[in-house]
Amino acid sequence: MKKTKKTKGVVKGAPSGFVISLMVHAAAFLLAGMLVVFTVHQKEDTKFVPPKPVDRPKMKLKKPKVKVKKSAKPKPTTRIVTKVKRASMPDIQLPEMSGMADGLVGGVGGFEILPDLSEVTMFGSGQSIGNDFVGTFYDMKRDRRGKPIPHDRDTFKQDVKQFIIKGWKPSAWARFYRSPRKLYATTFAVPPVQSALAPEAFGEHDTIGYTWIAHYKGQLVYPEDITFRFWGMGDDLLAVRVDGKEVLLAPWPSHEEPFTSIWQTSSADSRKFVLGNNLSVVGDWITLKAGVPLDMEVLVSEITGGVFCSLLCVEVEGEEYPRNPKLNGPTLPIFKTEEPSLDLAEIIWADLDPGDASVTNGPVFRDFIVKGGTGLKNEAPPPEPEPDPEEDPMRIWTSTDGKTMEAEFVTIIGDKAVLRTPKGKQIKYDLVKMSQDDRTYMSLAMPPNFSLDFSKKSTQLERPEESPYIANERPLQMFGYTFGVKMKQTGAGSYNHPLKVEYFAIGEEEDGDNWVLLERNSATFTPSKENKGNFEFYGEQVKLQIQAIRDSAPMRGTKYGGFIITVTDERGKIIQYKASHEFLYELKDKLKKLPVGKHFDKNGDRVCPPRPGPGDRPDWV
Repeated sequence: MKKTKKTKGVVKGAPSGFVISLMVHAAAFLLAGMLVVFTVHQKEDTKFVPPKPVDRPKMKLKKPKVKVKKSAKPKPTTRIVTKVKRASMPDIQLPEMSGMADGLVGGVGGFEILPDLSEVTMFGSGQSIGNDFVGTFYDMKRDRRGKPIPHDRDTFKQDVKQFIIKGWKPSAWARFYRSPRKLYATTFAVPPVQSALAPEAFGEHDTIGYTWIAHYKGQLVYPEDITFRFWGMGDDLLAVRVDGKEVLLAPWPSHEEPFTSIWQTSSADSRKFVLGNNLSVVGDWITLKAGVPLDMEVLVSEITGGVFCSLLCVEVEGEEYPRNPKLNGPTLPIFKTEEPSLDLAEIIWADLDPGDASVTNGPVFRDFIVKGGTGLKNEAPPPEPEPDPEEDPMRIWTSTDGKTMEAEFVTIIGDKAVLRTPKGKQIKYDLVKMSQDDRTYMSLAMPPNFSLDFSKKSTQLERPEESPYIANERPLQMFGYTFGVKMKQTGAGSYNHPLKVEYFAIGEEEDGDNWVLLERNSATFTPSKENKGNFEFYGEQVKLQIQAIRDSAPMRGTKYGGFIITVTDERGKIIQYKASHEFLYELKDKLKKLPVGKHFDKNGDRVCPPRPGPGDRPDWV
């Protein structure tokens, strides 16, 4: 038997194929592990390389140059004189932030949206000129958040008394509603008017006109040494403080008792002469040194409601004054720190009896003198309207082939234009042979006719809510008018040029012979197939009011009086008009320059509103 030779294996007792497979897998795992370790150790941190800067073209900037005229250099002046005082801590009133949030629910409470700062009222305007008094309005019927609170007349008078006794600190009114709008007054001349005008002037149109105060602060200064005293009448209260001392307290006689312990007049002329709707109170003598300012505060207030009046006048020592026909008292000038504008003067004159006070005369309390003044603030008069130049009917016509001729346009018949030569001969010319400018000229010269109608929609307005302390309602008529124009093309033919339509709404004085410009409005439209030559537009509502200051007094105010409508083409030529009164149309150029709301006579010249008459005086003066 032949002996078999054994082959040596790799691992004893194991088959060779298995062992070889095991070795191959082991080698693969070892190699994979080495690669992982190698990769981890060789990996470098990522480096962020910024991009290359972009080469942008640079613009060369020129330094702006402003030409300054020599006359523009400020001149040294002492016109505005200020005195700085550090406020004591009790005088600080923090704003009520929650009140702002409450007001935002239904609109911003107490705020007017974009108020007209240029509006002039008897209680001041929305812009300061420097030498004026800053006025703040308080309503004692509401808390500082604007919510109604109970408050009677006796409590109100005691609050005012304590305010005066404790040094006129505004923090005394911290618990009451304060209007966010300030007014800047140069005078305190409010003749007898409805008491609701005060909150309206401060933007508080929903505030009923009773138990409110307005507190003004400013400085009293004069360019020369002067000795004078105030005369005043308050319905219901007028108080003046100069340099920390009360110099005048002029309450309505029935409200006088709480204030007599604070101040009393030393003049025998007090309560003897008429001023406004009662008898005036004479204040203490005041001496000012030239250019030396003193702090001054004024408090005006309405307690009961109804009629309000606050007149502060000046008597200069040694001066003689004209006499008031009523009770023969002096007709004194109103206190002022600036010449009143014509607008302000007219507002005061409208309700001031001519004998009570002078608006334009007397001293102006500021630190400089203007010589040769008229008593009214200088205002540039409106430019006189230039007459429309007469158009020469003869013109040069140009045909499409460049030929020209001089002629006057007569009319269009069919497809031909009828022209008249300088010698009076009429010729016909084909429209298609005429230039575009000539065809435009003829189209403008032959506008269609329109029917023009003036629209006046009126609504009787509700009476404003009255004070609960007023027993009888005064005679009052209030209407809201919305004016506008309706026009309709009645003539045939196309007219594709824009037209300006303008109307003037005119009022008539109830207690006078003149007129009032109520509204002036315009719009532009172009007749077309789409609108069929029809057009209409309207303005905002205009309130007209007629009222008596008391039951026995005559009615005063403005009622509707008439209108003007004009239609003007793109050349500025009026092609059609309609007017309630022919003389009004003749005044159209002047009425274009007249401010809305102002009075004018039959010549179109601005005039003062009618003044109160003897029938407007109360029976007790």
